[in-house]
Amino acid sequence: MPQAASFNVIIPSRFAASRLPGKPLRSIAGRSMIARVWDRAILAGANDVIVATDDARIVDEVESCGGNAMLTSTEHASGTDRLAEVVARLGWNDEIVVVNLQGDEPCIPVALITQVASALVDAPDAGIATMATPINSGEELFNDNAVKVVMDEQGMASYFSRAPIPWVRGVFRPGEVPETLPEGHTFLRHIGMYAYRAGVLTKMAAHPQSTNEKSESLEQLRAMAMGIGVHVGVITEPPPPGVDTQSDLDRARRFFSDEQVSE
Repeated sequence: MPQAASFNVIIPSRFAASRLPGKPLRSIAGRSMIARVWDRAILAGANDVIVATDDARIVDEVESCGGNAMLTSTEHASGTDRLAEVVARLGWNDEIVVVNLQGDEPCIPVALITQVASALVDAPDAGIATMATPINSGEELFNDNAVKVVMDEQGMASYFSRAPIPWVRGVFRPGEVPETLPEGHTFLRHIGMYAYRAGVLTKMAAHPQSTNEKSESLEQLRAMAMGIGVHVGVITEPPPPGVDTQSDLDRARRFFSDEQVSE
């Protein structure tokens, strides 16, 4: 049985967004989106929850809702760098488990936050834990916006790629998308939910991008190039998508309206 995880949550949140400007402060059923994400982290039982942002307006909103926020550098190239700044400024121990919860995922299942933290607690040889879900269509497998992952028998990631992996020789053909996937093969889509040991965040932020990371535009490949083990948990159903557009925001508003009605 998995251990009950002890973990912290950092929520990176940026005000600027080309498709939905100011989205962290957009209202969802009477509460801002960033407050909704904060609520999910608290419900998951995190010991400490910090919103890491580059905008004072988000700090003010979080604090007005009773949360904790930190104004971080505007020069960070990635979310990992922003998380590492929080870890350094708060002096967290290297072994503390830190869940990266994106500030635009107000509908994230609370159980998934706990699950990814527990997965890292239960994998002492891993520095990172993440999640994946089965792929059942050729269209998804061959979509380069869908990141794929292959694992070893111990549940550790072997590689992440935008390409269709594993490539089934004799079945797949370059330039063709199969209507059905071959039986007897496992295809997994990576879900961008991460738990890190705090010391890993510090090391990754100080390390240059790897060649594979640059090629695939996948930050987790930096960790693999550094020899940091990445444990992958498999879940049956993917979580709801984050909020990037007005239609996403409308969907989130319906989600919380329906949730309140059911109560």
